[in-house]
Amino acid sequence: MSKDQTYRFIISGGGTGGHIYPAIAIANELKARYPKSEFLFVGAKDRMEMEKVPQAGYEIVGLWISGIQRSLNLKNLMFPFKLLSSLWKSKAIIRKFKPDAAIGTGGYASAPLLRVASKKGVPSLIQEQNSHAGITNKWLSGRVQKICTAYDGMDRFFPSNKIVLTGNPVRQDLLDVSSNREEALPFFELNPEKKTLLVIGGSLGAGKINELIHGKLSYFEANNVQVIWQCGKYYFERYKQYTNDHVKVHAFLNRMDLAYAAADVIISRAGALSVSELCLVGKPVLFIPSPNVSEDHQTKNAQAIVGKEAALMLKENDLEAQFEMTFSKVLNDAEKQRLLSENIKKLAKPDATKDIVAEIEKLLQA
Repeated sequence: MSKDQTYRFIISGGGTGGHIYPAIAIANELKARYPKSEFLFVGAKDRMEMEKVPQAGYEIVGLWISGIQRSLNLKNLMFPFKLLSSLWKSKAIIRKFKPDAAIGTGGYASAPLLRVASKKGVPSLIQEQNSHAGITNKWLSGRVQKICTAYDGMDRFFPSNKIVLTGNPVRQDLLDVSSNREEALPFFELNPEKKTLLVIGGSLGAGKINELIHGKLSYFEANNVQVIWQCGKYYFERYKQYTNDHVKVHAFLNRMDLAYAAADVIISRAGALSVSELCLVGKPVLFIPSPNVSEDHQTKNAQAIVGKEAALMLKENDLEAQFEMTFSKVLNDAEKQRLLSENIKKLAKPDATKDIVAEIEKLLQA
């Protein structure tokens, strides 16, 4: 397929960064291959994609749509009206834009858009980031031609003949972080003689993980462990006072490549993109999944890695009783560290974005 060919790609996914960043990564790869093509994103009004997508250089249209609340909620009464409105607007968008292919990365905005596109015969593909499929993608799976997944065993949710195991799009600067260690340690003002723990709880932060780290600062010091602690912007004012020679508190880490390079052990949530990045990084990981996400998918993501002896996991309820024993197991056992590193690296899919775009190209040629 020639770079001179022009296509019209419509892409929908949002609500969280876990849906938005894969969508942008796919668009960037398509744009690199077909520079003259046109792109239109469709998101949910008032959600973060309405800000993040234009920042990435793409046009976006917003739908009046939201998810169904899992508890009894007056907002649910509006859902049928929002869905009808979004389906109607999606028809108008498809009619006007005339896409050659439609791509969905999950989130409720992609449901009406991909539903309409597939019904009108537009070649359609969805990408599922998690090990437990989301409601939207399950709903769309019967209508789209291809489903790109990041985990084995997704035929529990989707027709097996449509599934392609591609992995999740990840940042390419993480392909060889170990080579950056000499730059990373002085960047974070760390002691090369000490072990380094990297704590990442997401850009906003994770309350339970922050409480854990705060409560274990003396334990880390006693065990000669220095800490890069990304506490999140919501918690920075509370914890910034604990920065010292062996604890570095950050609201946000702009150089994740160097943070990963400095780390000997990593504590992380288990969002789909974080898990995919950590597979690429190949360091020993202790997952502490958030229990406050739909269908407990972070726990399922972590369990998929733990089941291959590629990481450890603790649930929030077990932190007080089991953290020190579990962490010490990794910290003081070089063979355990080597095994975890080797096994998680085997699960990495560094070419995920290219492989997803290759599937889109097959749809265009069909």
